[in-house]
Amino acid sequence: MRRTRRSSPHLRIVTVLGLLATLLLPLGLTVAPRATAAPAADPVRVMPLGDSITGSPGCWRAVLWNRLVNSGYTNIDFVGTLPTQGCGQAHDGDNEGHGGELVTNVADQNLLPGRLAATRPDIVVMHFGTNDVWSSIAPDRILAAYTKLVTQMRASDPDMRILVAQLIPMNPSSCAACAQRVVDFNARIPAWARATSTDRSPVTVVDQWTGFSTAGDTYDGVHPNASGDDKIAARWYPALAAVLDAGVPQDPGDPGEEPGACVARFRAVSSWQGGYQGEVTVTNTSAAASGWTATVAPSGGARLTQVWNGTHTTAADGTATVTNAAWNGALAPDASATFGFVATAPATAGTPAATVTCTAKTPAA
Repeated sequence: MRRTRRSSPHLRIVTVLGLLATLLLPLGLTVAPRATAAPAADPVRVMPLGDSITGSPGCWRAVLWNRLVNSGYTNIDFVGTLPTQGCGQAHDGDNEGHGGELVTNVADQNLLPGRLAATRPDIVVMHFGTNDVWSSIAPDRILAAYTKLVTQMRASDPDMRILVAQLIPMNPSSCAACAQRVVDFNARIPAWARATSTDRSPVTVVDQWTGFSTAGDTYDGVHPNASGDDKIAARWYPALAAVLDAGVPQDPGDPGEEPGACVARFRAVSSWQGGYQGEVTVTNTSAAASGWTATVAPSGGARLTQVWNGTHTTAADGTATVTNAAWNGALAPDASATFGFVATAPATAGTPAATVTCTAKTPAA
């Protein structure tokens, strides 16, 4: 039997509208086109990052998710390479909370870049370092790992928003010294955050320690119970809501589509007691650039004292702003320029590390 091809409802509507327009045109009337809704903005992607406190099962994430949604923050997407791990309530359970992980191992083994590439977060919510503190790793080394992770986050997205927790208290029966170690480490985080934060990629410290009781809010002196989950979520909520309210820059697409875009990379050339030599490579990732500016935020209290192949100024917190020299500012697409520097550092500064960002100037039209 021969099948009859049916016209689509959309086609029939267009045909009727066209006929109506033809009838009305002699009268000087027109049919207004139907309004088309603007495309919805991409959801803001939030990565919960940490160890078992975040991911096994990390039920504060469920509490936080539902509080955000119930408060009207519906265009969000929790992301991570790990799926939901229980909690008994509906929520977006994707996360990057790997039980037993040390933040120093994640940094040393470069585990984060692959996870960032797979999930492309706009915001990272990080409670990380409990296992390092338990293992008696020095705060300087943990903070150097923090700095490396932040650098990798900004390589993934130069506009990354980063929320970093002062760790919840810890008092396991097998580690009498852990309680004080957490206190000592938490005391270092605000200064590290001030040195690491930038206008384009701010680092916000969230105090998860104050008001949290290992006796009443954990089931083993380390991991939160239901009361602890509620307290952790309550601390994250205002900080995360403030970032969402401020707005996260939308992904502009390929780097070549963003005028003035560039990438900066830091490398330690050599080090000695009390200082080190470093270099930063600025790569133009947009159209031809007529100049560039880089910021260098050294970790561990280091300060730049000498710069070549660029000129610099240093802020009170140690962050240096370096602008191109007369001969290395013009960069073709994908071309690079490198400047070097010498930094002084306290004896306790640890491995040289720095957070670097850059902007490029496009030629005047």
